[in-house]
Amino acid sequence: MPVPSKKADREVLTIFATLTSVFAFLFAAIGIAVVSTRSGGSSGSGDVAAAAAPVAVTLSEYKVSPAVIKVAAGEVTLSIKNSGSQVHNFAVDKFAKTKDIAAGETVLLNLGAIPEGTHKVTCEVVGHTQNGMVATLVVGPPGSAPSSGEVGDMAGMDHSSGEIDYAAMDTRMEAGMKAGLETFTKGNSTKGVGNQPLQPTVEPDGTKVFTIESAITDWEVSPGKTVKAWTYNGQVPGPWIRTEPNDKVKVVIKNSLPVSTDIHFHGISTPFEQDGVAPLTQDYIRPGTTYTYQWTNATHPELGMYHAHDHGNIAVLNGMFAVFQVGDVKLPAGRTVGGTTLPASIQPTQEFPMVLNDAGTIGLSLNGKSFPATAPVSAKPGDTLLVHYYNEGLAAHPMHLHRVPQLVVAKDGFSLDQPYWVDTLNIAPGERYSVLIMPGPTDVGVWAWHCHILTHAENDDGLFGMVTALLVDDPTP
Repeated sequence: MPVPSKKADREVLTIFATLTSVFAFLFAAIGIAVVSTRSGGSSGSGDVAAAAAPVAVTLSEYKVSPAVIKVAAGEVTLSIKNSGSQVHNFAVDKFAKTKDIAAGETVLLNLGAIPEGTHKVTCEVVGHTQNGMVATLVVGPPGSAPSSGEVGDMAGMDHSSGEIDYAAMDTRMEAGMKAGLETFTKGNSTKGVGNQPLQPTVEPDGTKVFTIESAITDWEVSPGKTVKAWTYNGQVPGPWIRTEPNDKVKVVIKNSLPVSTDIHFHGISTPFEQDGVAPLTQDYIRPGTTYTYQWTNATHPELGMYHAHDHGNIAVLNGMFAVFQVGDVKLPAGRTVGGTTLPASIQPTQEFPMVLNDAGTIGLSLNGKSFPATAPVSAKPGDTLLVHYYNEGLAAHPMHLHRVPQLVVAKDGFSLDQPYWVDTLNIAPGERYSVLIMPGPTDVGVWAWHCHILTHAENDDGLFGMVTALLVDDPTP
């Protein structure tokens, strides 16, 4: 038998590489993954060919559409599209689960010969089930009609199709908006308020001692929606701790969680051993035990936050986050920015944090509440509002205030040499921005204030999630 030449080997390899590239291109061009097992493995092409036409399902924040997915017994395949802005997945009881599906991506889920009956569907991304991503898969007798998108039922409407009942859309939206605004204008009607200032006890040497407790607590995120939040002192966000430069500080935490914890003081100058990252800088704080952090503040102002690092992927998203402030952010007094000269003696008439979240049991929220429980902010012409944005979520949030501009004066607690005006400010996870809001006499009105990722602020029922408003009162009688 003749021995192949090296040239022949190279030719074979070249042909193989070319064919591999072609098949890879064709596979990528299809853009659809097929999943048939709980672990996310791919089914063979024969499985897909044998299955009936895929039944369409859409995922978004935070729902599964249609809410009742009807299929006939036999080889069942679902075409699952993520039309939201966040990663989602799709799990059917113990039978199958997709991979995490990126925004805009579609996957096929082959359920095989799933038994007749009713099966629970969820998104297993942390917090998404609790936020409403639950549906029902109904497997009927062979030959029964599958879901058709539930046209006319807003809960199952596919907005990308031409089969939309626009009259139903209007009716549902208007009813939802009316109900939501009636609740919103009354202020926070839900149980519990976060960001409450925590007063210290003071030791003889002047050390300020702040005592907190971590626990799982019932928390009403929006009217009628109570979740199991992970809290500091029973509130979301946790207590607002205010200290001054050079202060001696102690933070004493009692852990009443069922798991270990710690506290990281994000953006605060603490010594290494007080950084709060178990087991790197300290031992785990076990359930039922107490731990004390102690340090002396930096000589300059800082604007940080405190949250769990141990089990942070669950604890923080579910509510264990709060504000830690050292002194005051320096304001650009007397400076001219973008043609506007600020008063030489500028002082805030209001100062407050706005903590952003988008996951866990809390979900899309401002200061631990979802619209219409996000109480509006009241001001009058001539007021100066100092607002500190904190992002404790998983996604960036472009915060947009209608009509009244925002002057960005600090980033992560550092005063800016060059402040700047915006109407929309993008805050990434972990970031803090400080802005001045100064309504004038022509700004009287009710101005929407929301995340401009629109699915974070509005759904088929109207406004929800990361929405509040600035109420500028008319000073005239």
